[in-house]
Amino acid sequence: MAPHGEADRKPARADGTDADAGRIADAVDGLAELWTTAAAEASVRLSPHQLRALHALQATPGANLTMLAERLDAGLPTVSRLCDRLEAAGLLLRDAAPHNRREIQLSLTAHGRDVLAEVADLRSRALTEVVRGMEPDDRAALERGLRAFVEARRVRAPGESG
Repeated sequence: MAPHGEADRKPARADGTDADAGRIADAVDGLAELWTTAAAEASVRLSPHQLRALHALQATPGANLTMLAERLDAGLPTVSRLCDRLEAAGLLLRDAAPHNRREIQLSLTAHGRDVLAEVADLRSRALTEVVRGMEPDDRAALERGLRAFVEARRVRAPGESG
């Protein structure tokens, strides 16, 4: 069975940067599948959307619903329901913001932080197993390539093409 998304993508041309990008996309699909599988093994089963929300709140403590909705690129009603489920699971707290009692501030509970740490550990272990199966030269090449990718992305202005 093809990794999620692979069947939907048009085959890349046999050579050039389009083919390179296609192979990289296939590898990213494999990594995403590894990530999803590892997250599913956590003590608390989280959907990818729930996990993204928890990560967003970890990065932006005290965010409100509007900020979280923007971060997740989702509508307020959808994010509100998502937060309902996370709160019911004991992963999220909603409190009145200190500067405006009508605004709701979102934060992770200790349990929510523990679950994120568990998912990160499971993902790290899964990735370590894959990387352990690679030849040392291939690991070094992957690391160099990833650093170059991060740098190229950092240098490139958002929305810039070609």
